[in-house]
Amino acid sequence: MESVHVLSVSSLKGGVGKTTVTLGLASAAFARGVRTLVVDLDPQSDVSTGMDIQVAGRLNVADVLANPKEKVVRQAITSSGWAKVHPGTIDVLIGSPSAINFDGPHPSVRDVWKLEEALASVEADYDLVLIDCAPSLNALTRTAWAASDRVMVVTEPGLFSVAAADRALRAIEEIRRGLSPRLQPLGIVVNRVRPQSIEHQFRIKELRDMFGPLVLSPQLPERTSLQQAQGAAKPLHIWPGDSAQELAADFDSLLDRIIRTGRIQVPEAGA
Repeated sequence: MESVHVLSVSSLKGGVGKTTVTLGLASAAFARGVRTLVVDLDPQSDVSTGMDIQVAGRLNVADVLANPKEKVVRQAITSSGWAKVHPGTIDVLIGSPSAINFDGPHPSVRDVWKLEEALASVEADYDLVLIDCAPSLNALTRTAWAASDRVMVVTEPGLFSVAAADRALRAIEEIRRGLSPRLQPLGIVVNRVRPQSIEHQFRIKELRDMFGPLVLSPQLPERTSLQQAQGAAKPLHIWPGDSAQELAADFDSLLDRIIRTGRIQVPEAGA
């Protein structure tokens, strides 16, 4: 039996576009027919907004972290409004600002495994779980990583990007050695790249020199189309315009990498 592949999308500093990367990957997976659950673990809950979900009357991720029983988990998951676009499974474990209450600096071992326990009860329903992590290294991120097979680290080509990526990779290694031997980095995605910027090219070279093949291709260019699609709560892959379609192709390439790494079964085209 193939088990679900769980990928955390993380950054250790806010403002690098981690959530838009999660949404781009979710859009690519949905377009490909991969049964996908997006877990909104960032207390800002932007993924939930960007995926057009109705939160009224539903439980959310904070309820799940308080009580990871199957009944609670299923009540906190809802179908994304994207599912109106074309058939397919694209669900969200709803985010909540209350998740911040579970983000202390020193989680207990019991707390760290709560998301893993929650996902175990629904994993047969999905091929891929994407976790949009909180932008810090506290309990929420550790909880996400304990439930994950791989971590994608999102950075941007700035002065502090190498230091932040290095810190993230060290933290992943620490969790792998101490808590979860299956955890590995998928790699580093460089987001918001301006190809004409000499500074950006310099920073990307610096990342490559430090981390070699862990720096994933393609790098993602700075585009407003992704923010526009996010603001309209629509998947990038149906957003009009050449720039949106170029960016969608970049996310398709990153998804290919995830599919290969996780040995995810993908439906045949036209099936």
